[in-house]
Amino acid sequence: MNERTTLEIIAPTVEEAIAQGLAQLGLTADAVSVEVLDAGNKGLFGFGKHQVRVRLTVNAAGAEPAQQKESLPASRPAALVESAKESESPSETDPLLDHTEVVISKLLHLLNLEAQVSAHYGERDREGRRNVHVDIRGNDLSILIGRRSETLNAFQYIASLIVGKEIQDWVQLVVDVEGYRDRREKQLIQMAQRMADQVAKSGRRQTLEPMPSAERRIIHIALRDHPDVVTESTGEDPHRKVTIVPKNN
Repeated sequence: MNERTTLEIIAPTVEEAIAQGLAQLGLTADAVSVEVLDAGNKGLFGFGKHQVRVRLTVNAAGAEPAQQKESLPASRPAALVESAKESESPSETDPLLDHTEVVISKLLHLLNLEAQVSAHYGERDREGRRNVHVDIRGNDLSILIGRRSETLNAFQYIASLIVGKEIQDWVQLVVDVEGYRDRREKQLIQMAQRMADQVAKSGRRQTLEPMPSAERRIIHIALRDHPDVVTESTGEDPHRKVTIVPKNN
């Protein structure tokens, strides 16, 4: 594989195209640069079109990503990574949070969207790191969410790639728009509990609509301690679903 190997992928969403490309190349996200070649002529992330075309370019050692015509803030890998692992006070100036806000703001500007961006840390994982949660507030941002949050998930994934590339380490972002994810989580939990009660009473399994993996996980967690039902995922992405099954089946 030469220093600047490229691969073009066509898929229904940018997120799927990148995932397929990384799988074919056998590389991780920090080893490639990403360029959206065709997003349906309605901005980034496939607005209004079922197929997008993305180019992945394997980075040469020390080279800058080919698609970054506008420079992002200079990276400070050691300081930023340590911020993700050790920072305890989100009220203080934090390099990683500041950097994430700048990246998200730049992406929104490229999408011709005006919004306020704020970042804070979530709970720690087993390795002592914490997800970075990004809250976006503004008017007319529904286009950034998309159907079944597909656009928001793609935006989140792209932002994670860019931030991770800048700091030379993977950073898991959780991007929310106007509290959408919190509202959606509450709706999913209420629906799961209601459907579980129906399944327990009728003794018949129920299959929910297709959902992204993060939403399926909410359903599984909400019902994992239910006394009368269990959950399982069936089908293939992007049409994978959660099925609620009576325990006596």
